[in-house]
Amino acid sequence: MESLDIFVGGEWRRGGGNLMHSRFPADGSVNAELYAADLADLETAVERGEAAWRDPAWRNSLPHQRARILSRVAEIIESRVDTLAELQTRDNGKPLAETRGLVMSAAGTARYFAAACELLEGELPTPRIPEVMTLSHYEPLGVVAAITPWNSPIASEMQKVAPAIAAGNAVVLKPAEATPLMALELARIFEQAGLPAGLLSVLPGKGSIIGDALARHPKVRKISFTGGTSTGRHLAHVAAEKLISTSLELGGKSPTIVLEDADIEQAARGICYGIFSSGGQACIAGARLFVHSSVYQPLMTRLLELTRGLRIGHPLTPGTHIGPLISPQHRDKVMSYVQMARDEGGEVLCGGEIPADPQLAAGNWFQPTIIEGLENTAQVCQEEIFGPVLVAMAFDDEQQLIAEANDSVYGLAAGIWSRDTGRALRLAQALEAGTIWINTYKVFSISTPFGGFKESGLGREKGIQGLKAWMQQKSIYLATGNGVNHWCD
Repeated sequence: MESLDIFVGGEWRRGGGNLMHSRFPADGSVNAELYAADLADLETAVERGEAAWRDPAWRNSLPHQRARILSRVAEIIESRVDTLAELQTRDNGKPLAETRGLVMSAAGTARYFAAACELLEGELPTPRIPEVMTLSHYEPLGVVAAITPWNSPIASEMQKVAPAIAAGNAVVLKPAEATPLMALELARIFEQAGLPAGLLSVLPGKGSIIGDALARHPKVRKISFTGGTSTGRHLAHVAAEKLISTSLELGGKSPTIVLEDADIEQAARGICYGIFSSGGQACIAGARLFVHSSVYQPLMTRLLELTRGLRIGHPLTPGTHIGPLISPQHRDKVMSYVQMARDEGGEVLCGGEIPADPQLAAGNWFQPTIIEGLENTAQVCQEEIFGPVLVAMAFDDEQQLIAEANDSVYGLAAGIWSRDTGRALRLAQALEAGTIWINTYKVFSISTPFGGFKESGLGREKGIQGLKAWMQQKSIYLATGNGVNHWCD
């Protein structure tokens, strides 16, 4: 067990709040202990951030100078990929194969925004006024808040911190209470890469205390949050009261659709990965499965074979597919949804229980679960479970399918499996979701915007649009002649 400091305005120090622990979800052991940030730490972080981003040495820095720091961050991450992957596995229990991919994704994010900030250009609109030139360019917002979840810390944190720094801001990062380790390690990496002191602070602690106070601070000019919809709605109210921008990546209940001409093997493997990787603890997990009745049985037969073959085990053991859930409380919540499905008339085809293996008794495991026999109106089809639970339903009519797939308060993602590309694209146009995968699932590109429809969020991350989201646009009118305004005559 380590004893860790927090990172406040460029200074490593003991937090002023309560003692907190990072626990390994595989056995409940303590990875590290640290003292949470308190409101005095928050005030210091914001004040130092305000001074740091206004410092001419940073505010007037050229894009390639900010890019150089982010490129160094990428290099450091890549040089430590195995160590960082193991650290994230201990922080949230994901198997090493997944956390290694997330670490490499974080390096790619830093590298992308290093390039993006160099390529971002202002605008020179076509003149519309005689002897007046107009130009427009982008400037940083100032001190910004990044509030991240526990399910993919290093990737989520880098998707906020990298573009915010590339844009010239100071960032106060509030990681999930359950997973502080990666955020603190990222602070060390940015410090090693040469980021000036004060431009990044990491404040672990309760969201209801530190997260809320950070969002409400009068000098915080943007709130970026990934997490639950209820918290996102609260932060949207805070942002509205302050008249500041916000980006919210919230919950999901994503449909995956198998048309009658789909490649069954391709679809079954993609569906299995889309719902059961990360133990189903992903906002984009494909939790509702709609299969054309003509291929329902062969698809389900193969999907059940694949699911029963998944290896549940210690996340540090090579070859493990399913690691533990984040906490005993979360596992119990997932289990309660499975019981709810039974109560609603659903049949559990596989899983639905805590594994009996005594070697897993100390951890938070839950078997990958497939349920059928329910309508889309069932509670387990409408509420986000955030666990390895899939509900399968057959359909015949495409219009009814579209209506049921869209019958959700969420609209984050969806998947379509079909050999008919034109039909799949038409169906994608009809679905109310921010990301649609066709004949694949849960793959991402940092250059492609990501975000949700409806209660799945506001705004977009990633891509050039994701960089501009951390900036404000300024327009300048320049008179090119010597004309005098005669209004006062």
